Amino acid sequence: MATDIRIDYYPTHEHEGIKFRRGHALPFGATMVPNGINFSIYSSAAISCTLVLFERGEDAPFAEIPFPEEFRTGNVYSMIVFDLDYERLEYGYRMDGPFKPEEGHRFDKSVILCDPYAKAIGGRDTWLATPNWDDVYPYRSRLVFEDFDWENDHALETPIEDLVIYEMHVRGFTQHPSSGVKNPGTFAAIRSKIAYLKELGINCVELMPIYEFDEWENSRENPATGGLIVNFWGYSTVNFFSPKAGFAATGKFGMQVDELKTLIKELHKHGIEVMLDVVFNHTAEGDHRGHTISFRGIDNKTYYMLTPEGYYFNFSGTGNTLNCNNPVVRNMVLDCLRYWAADYHIDGFRFDLAAILGRDQNGAPLSNPPLLESLAYDPILAKCKLIAEAWDAGGLYQVGSFPAYGRWAEWNGKYRDALRKYLKGDEGMVGEMVQRIQGSPDLYYYRGPTASINFISCHDGFTLYDIFAYNEKHNEANGENNNDGGNDNHSWNCGVEGETDDPEINRLRHKQIKNALTLLMVSQGVPMILSGDEMATTKGGNNNTYCHDNELNWVDWSLLEPKQDIFHFAQRITKFRRAHPVLRSATHFEHRDYVGSGYPDISFHGTQAWQCDHSESSRCLAFMLDGAHAKRGTILDDTIYVAANMYWDALYYELPVLPEGKKWHLAVNTDMPSGQDIFEIGKEPMIEDQQRFLVGPRATIILIGK
Repeated sequence: MATDIRIDYYPTHEHEGIKFRRGHALPFGATMVPNGINFSIYSSAAISCTLVLFERGEDAPFAEIPFPEEFRTGNVYSMIVFDLDYERLEYGYRMDGPFKPEEGHRFDKSVILCDPYAKAIGGRDTWLATPNWDDVYPYRSRLVFEDFDWENDHALETPIEDLVIYEMHVRGFTQHPSSGVKNPGTFAAIRSKIAYLKELGINCVELMPIYEFDEWENSRENPATGGLIVNFWGYSTVNFFSPKAGFAATGKFGMQVDELKTLIKELHKHGIEVMLDVVFNHTAEGDHRGHTISFRGIDNKTYYMLTPEGYYFNFSGTGNTLNCNNPVVRNMVLDCLRYWAADYHIDGFRFDLAAILGRDQNGAPLSNPPLLESLAYDPILAKCKLIAEAWDAGGLYQVGSFPAYGRWAEWNGKYRDALRKYLKGDEGMVGEMVQRIQGSPDLYYYRGPTASINFISCHDGFTLYDIFAYNEKHNEANGENNNDGGNDNHSWNCGVEGETDDPEINRLRHKQIKNALTLLMVSQGVPMILSGDEMATTKGGNNNTYCHDNELNWVDWSLLEPKQDIFHFAQRITKFRRAHPVLRSATHFEHRDYVGSGYPDISFHGTQAWQCDHSESSRCLAFMLDGAHAKRGTILDDTIYVAANMYWDALYYELPVLPEGKKWHLAVNTDMPSGQDIFEIGKEPMIEDQQRFLVGPRATIILIGK
């Protein structure tokens, strides 16, 4: 019996032996359809469009097919091309139109343009392989195949208050020779370290940019060292839908998509969520002096914020600013995030310089930014975590005031600054510390403590070790005369700038790292640590290592042995947080007893019980969490008492009296040597004096009432 074949399987046009017909306007990008590929691209001002087809790796295209005018619907060009070799195909576009920068148009039909919706990019398949600078089309759009077997995998949907986030750079995490992995610096290599992440107590990795970017961007020789300066961090996107081939061991075979999906599936199997650091504030095309790769040549006026004279607004500090609240660009961002959530099972997104996403096309902050609202209410993203870096390079600082719609959390920069100042002994910090410890209710009263992503260090700035080893930044290796990077580090070198053989200074630095990890893990909100901080990695005082593909950014795994006291402590303090639900509240404290235990849910103390000293000279803070208020299902927690003494002498802290039958037990004392500084859950020794405790100089203790 004859099989009915749809009429639109057949071509209606032919060009140089290639058959095609009118396509579907949606979806944008290249989509496989029966017998062919549907190509669709938008431009509001182009007067014509040509599809350019390459065999993979070939210098010259094998065909260029102009879109017939009748194939344009509104401002969308679409066609189906038949009988193409999907696996060997690379494609791009030429756009013709006015070159009038003063009117916002920069069309140039001599340039072959990458598809903004391409799901994979070819041409830069191996990290730092020297490009062919004469290539007529360096970033080549490719198709991907939906043949990956996810088995039963899905996004984990772990409650955000239960996360311990670990920020890492894919290459930097395993590239160091000491990592001991096969294929270092790749997605595949991270799989070899999953057991390590589990041992550390991590249940969420936040990957610094993994979209296709150009590591050769602004590359140059370092005048100080002779080494190569590159775009290592990757905050300069070439294409938002494509994982970076250079981060894949199989990238040279075009298998980066499957390699990344395999990593995500393996992390999920071990209960570890995956967040992506996404950069929708600017692109790699830079300002008017930059390369035309994609957006500029397709529709410059739509994709970028432009001044009335046609120049680029630069709220990102990198040359241009994506016009995210234009409806077309907004839809692209939504399509992109939906794609990562649906096709890659991503659990959440951290938005770089997210304040930009709330600016209108002229750069003014919007009171109700449509993109942020759309992301908050999008049905596909409904279970994804959304985290904002709530500031930008144009001076818009929105920590505590970022438009949240009940969904957005924030990197809490005020938490970072307050903790650093308190730890180094600044005066007048106790009052602010009371807020930060509670999940910053002064900032997030209506949003709950889970709106606060708490961190003391991240990729941008000093490592945790360097906060206590350097008073000043040392960025000479960046080749910018130490002018780059922030000057407000709130750091303290403990008496000597940089490395030292002085055992007392080194002991103090280790104690300060433990103080920082302790306060981070007992704070309400969501803790985040920087990869390598658990073994006291250093960047030599460089607080802006964006340009280094070397030991400044590579985690040095050989430190695990000499710094095992730090790793041991980090491992146990994350386990301590996980063991005590009272540390992970989804709602703010009420400062009262609402369960009839005789104690408020939280109370603040000083060297005297029930009396918190907020005076300018005070460096003493203690607080007690009543475990009876931590009910989750049927869980009742222990009482937890934390005392932090950032004074330079030991001080006695009077202890609150426990209910009859309970005694104070020592869980943490950062003033003690390794082995006695933190105890296993359930093995905390009872302290002899139940009335008071001598807290050492610049030390933190945790007591458990049980």
